[in-house]
Amino acid sequence: MTEIATLRAGAAATAAFAACLVAGPRIIRWLKASKVREDITKKDSKRLTEIHSTKKDTPTMGGLFLIGSALAAALALADLRTPAVPATIVAVAILWGIGYADDWVKLRTKKHGLAAKPRLLMQAGVGFALGFVLWKTGHSTQLAIPFAHTSFDLGAAYPALAALVMAATTNAVNLTDGLDGLAGGCFLAAGLAYTGILYVTGRPDLAASLGLPHVAGASELAVFGSALLGATLGFMWFNCFPAQVFMGNTGSLPLGGALAAMALVAKQELLLIVIGGVFVVEALSVILQVASFKSTGKRLFKIAPIHHHFQFDGVPEAKITARFWIASAISALAGLAALRAG
Repeated sequence: MTEIATLRAGAAATAAFAACLVAGPRIIRWLKASKVREDITKKDSKRLTEIHSTKKDTPTMGGLFLIGSALAAALALADLRTPAVPATIVAVAILWGIGYADDWVKLRTKKHGLAAKPRLLMQAGVGFALGFVLWKTGHSTQLAIPFAHTSFDLGAAYPALAALVMAATTNAVNLTDGLDGLAGGCFLAAGLAYTGILYVTGRPDLAASLGLPHVAGASELAVFGSALLGATLGFMWFNCFPAQVFMGNTGSLPLGGALAAMALVAKQELLLIVIGGVFVVEALSVILQVASFKSTGKRLFKIAPIHHHFQFDGVPEAKITARFWIASAISALAGLAALRAG
């Protein structure tokens, strides 16, 4: 059965990649015709607006074909009888809808999107619901502590952890989506690491050899992970510098949600801090910037998130993106090494 899942994972990645290449040009043309363009004006930073002035006519909401391709491939090729698979697909689909609504409000009104608190509550609610379904379908509620060779059972509190992981990850990926190809490339490294972990934990022999808990059905979620990887590669065909389309929140929120779901199902929630290191740094740069300014009136960075700080230093966008990709790959490898050490 595991060998069959391996074949289906490869097929899902290939199908999602091909679907993006086929659907991408058509949807990009439609987005352009519909004038679905990213508002590059930054009211709090005239300089950043000037730096990104060449992007003003680039369409957004490319997450429509990115996530759509991944979901279609997963629905066609993953075993939906495994509870974690349909639960994750539904969670990602809901976040896809939330991201779409957020983008639509930004494009059709003068607002910055959905109100921050309600959107955060919706993201956390998706995580809580996913955690509740996993708990009620017999998924382990043990929280593994990397390096400590220990874990503890959260029991009925597990859905609360899932809500926290989901809210944090979706927002971190969203904050990283600020340069051409940046969020997609960083997701590829983290997503590949977790897809591998899911595959290993889904096989009793491999899980035992690495001292990891066996998670029944995890290899089936690896099929969905593979579909997301293939779709992201296909999307980056059009999103690499200079981008023909941006993913928008329509893409970044469900990508972050998928990464959170994979960490939850793989039973390596805390390892996400290491594997998704770049996402963590991006989010922390914003949190620290806001905290510093409110408490001292001074900024730690020229601007946040931190990728824009490097732009203000004069580093070319393509170079910043490439270096962040490298950092993401190192973070993913470090996380895998920590997994083995733990």
